[in-house]
Amino acid sequence: MAKDKSGSPMRFPKEETGRTERLGAYQFVPKDNAQPQGERTTGAGIILFSMFVFCVVFVAVFALCYVLLGLALPLVALLSFAAAVLASMSIHIAQQWERVVVLRLGGFNRVSGPGLFWTIPFFEQNAMRVDCRVRATTLDAKETLTADLVPLDVNAVLLWMVYDAKAACTECSDFSRTVELSAQAALRDAIGRLTAAEVAIRREQLDIDIKEALEAEAEQWGLSVLSVKVRDILLPFELQGVMSMEAQAEQRRKARVILMEAEEDIATMVSAVSEVYGGEDAALKLRSMHLLNESVREAGSTLVVPSSFSEGFGDVLPDEAKKTIAKKLK
Repeated sequence: MAKDKSGSPMRFPKEETGRTERLGAYQFVPKDNAQPQGERTTGAGIILFSMFVFCVVFVAVFALCYVLLGLALPLVALLSFAAAVLASMSIHIAQQWERVVVLRLGGFNRVSGPGLFWTIPFFEQNAMRVDCRVRATTLDAKETLTADLVPLDVNAVLLWMVYDAKAACTECSDFSRTVELSAQAALRDAIGRLTAAEVAIRREQLDIDIKEALEAEAEQWGLSVLSVKVRDILLPFELQGVMSMEAQAEQRRKARVILMEAEEDIATMVSAVSEVYGGEDAALKLRSMHLLNESVREAGSTLVVPSSFSEGFGDVLPDEAKKTIAKKLK
């Protein structure tokens, strides 16, 4: 550990890496507003356009009033400044992914954008600029009880977007926070209806249940829920060993069942073969000779057959062959 000049241990500030440590494991949760460098959107173009309009109108009015009309310089400057401010308040630009909710005297008037649009100064206001791109929101359900009372830590990601800027602005005060809390509540409800084993196995069904529960609520706020994906399910450390033993026992049971089924098939086949060999002694002896031939051929050795054993193979030979062998032996 690093120490300072006085000999006491130095404490370094913790970096915000977006990860939480729990039960000896790291769970990485990306930040909602994190964007790769080079892909961040900027509104500098809109600001520069407003400054350009301000300067152009100011110069034009100043030249018109001072050169053509011959008004006093302070009055010309005041008129030019007022005209430039009004022009800047009237001309606006919305990005391709933006929709601007315009209110007239406090009442909804229209949704403008993308591109260039106009408003009436002091009578119309740009109430909200809504980003209509797909958004990703992380959901954390910590220590959520399942149907069998097992606490689980579940992490999921919600993909959603705004398709109706009017409803998002007028029906909900903070639609981003609202959809996040609703999704978290739906996630907890879906987990509470399943057991711990079902949550681990039926991830796809869990995603579908959460999505269906959110769609009805999000539709009235002008939001569209695209998908819900469960990314991580963390079991309590004490329960992991128990479930591992249960899974091992289940696999051993399946292996024994398969082995007994194989034994049953083998016994059936042996019974059928024994019936064939039991009814035909010649077939049984021929089978014995084939087995003996295969064992000698594979081993590459010589087999010495006792006389009593060789006499047993003589019954298989035809009568003419037996007479020929007997004459040669005499």
